[in-house]
Amino acid sequence: MAGQNCLIANDWFCGEYVRTRGQELTDATLQHVGITLVSVAIGLLVAFPLALLARRWRAFQGPVLGATTILYTVPSLAMFSLLVPVFGLSAAVVVTGLVLYSLTILVRNILAGLAAVPEEAREAARGMGYGPIRLLFGVELPLAVPALMAGLRIATVSTVSLTTVGAIIGYGGLGNLVYEGMRSYFKAQVLTASVLCVALAVAADLLLLFVQRLLTPWARTGRRAVNRRASEEAVVV
Repeated sequence: MAGQNCLIANDWFCGEYVRTRGQELTDATLQHVGITLVSVAIGLLVAFPLALLARRWRAFQGPVLGATTILYTVPSLAMFSLLVPVFGLSAAVVVTGLVLYSLTILVRNILAGLAAVPEEAREAARGMGYGPIRLLFGVELPLAVPALMAGLRIATVSTVSLTTVGAIIGYGGLGNLVYEGMRSYFKAQVLTASVLCVALAVAADLLLLFVQRLLTPWARTGRRAVNRRASEEAVVV
């Protein structure tokens, strides 16, 4: 009875809503995760060659960075509306828009990561007979992982947030529930869907941070060495 009362009273916090709408929440969450994963994956696949192109031919760097920045400044509602005539009312509208938004973050961070690779490391690799492809994938990209993962984390969290705007065409994941709840002023639905969206963003960021730590074991080793040296100096003092 108490659970039913919170629905009747239209409370913000209502466990009965979660219990009775579990399947609806699960479906919306899965759609949200799916759209986010596909968008970020495609964005990374597009951003990587663009960054390499801008790095290889400096004349393209300005246009590439300028174009991706301009795309990022377009409001999401306008972006999705402009894409509807091309893709129709489908998930492709949301995915395409999110891919375009992710490019400015990913391209810049890939370029920054590659630019931060020490020239000594490149020279040493060339001296060992590394060709351009092997140098890129064997030396430069591993050393650029921190900057690349930082960009990927920002792009992913941003994509989780922007996916909700897809509710205007019915493909917003948890945004659909937020939008419907706002129209009907269903407080429990708005709050629950919003909390789940925030939880998704935090979980995605923590997961990518964990992946970054796995890919950069030397960073942890370096920090431990610094801390050990500091401790030894403190004991000596």
